[in-house]
Amino acid sequence: MTAASFRAALRVQGNVIGALILRELHTRFGRANIGYLWLFAEPMLLAIAVALLHSNHDLPIAGGIRPIPFAIAGYGLFIMFRSVVSRAESVIEANRPLLHHRPVTIADMLIARMALEAVSTIVMLIVLLGGAWALGLADPLARPEAFAGAVALMCWFSFGLSMLVTTASHQSPMVGRLVHPLLYLSMPLSGAFFALSWFPQGVRDLLVWVPTVHIFELLKVGQFEPFESRWIDLPYVIGWCGALTLFGLLGLKHLRARIELS
Repeated sequence: MTAASFRAALRVQGNVIGALILRELHTRFGRANIGYLWLFAEPMLLAIAVALLHSNHDLPIAGGIRPIPFAIAGYGLFIMFRSVVSRAESVIEANRPLLHHRPVTIADMLIARMALEAVSTIVMLIVLLGGAWALGLADPLARPEAFAGAVALMCWFSFGLSMLVTTASHQSPMVGRLVHPLLYLSMPLSGAFFALSWFPQGVRDLLVWVPTVHIFELLKVGQFEPFESRWIDLPYVIGWCGALTLFGLLGLKHLRARIELS
């Protein structure tokens, strides 16, 4: 493949993903009432509610880290993870007719959903953390590059896992029914609402096996100046993301050959 043909193929797939994003927006939110704005309003309302619930809690972290931005960022990123993975089990049924078009792939559909959730999460974090800062309830990001890295890693991890969920749920409807409760049960262990430094060594040695814990630790390092974590293992997280992506793509390739379009 020449460089020109590669660029042309990228343009085609970019156009496909753009069209899928617009279709997803219209299908999920329509044009009635606030329409597309609900993409941002829904996670904002949930994050505000969680932040208010935590507003009177003192965090066991040195340096006076405030609970409201702690809760907003943690829950905001978890919302993205939950939404991407939970919607993966319905992606084929919602878009099956589009698979008649050769340029459209299942991976494109998942990328479109991932992009929507990523944009809504980033906008939500900017608006809510910016609003909290303006009201004197939060400080500016201490290390923006670490914060952005955590968001990027969560996008990658969520996308890789979503491909496996799509494959498994198409093979067994039971998997699709288990995804939602398992995601809610995973919240306490995800790292969204705790820091590893809160726990004794024995508990911490178990929690570091959870890849999202490292992502949320990195998020807090980027968010708060006093926050430090010596347990973040980026190669471990990247290894997880790479393995999920590899097996996810292999699963989608196997799945595509078995989907009946008639």
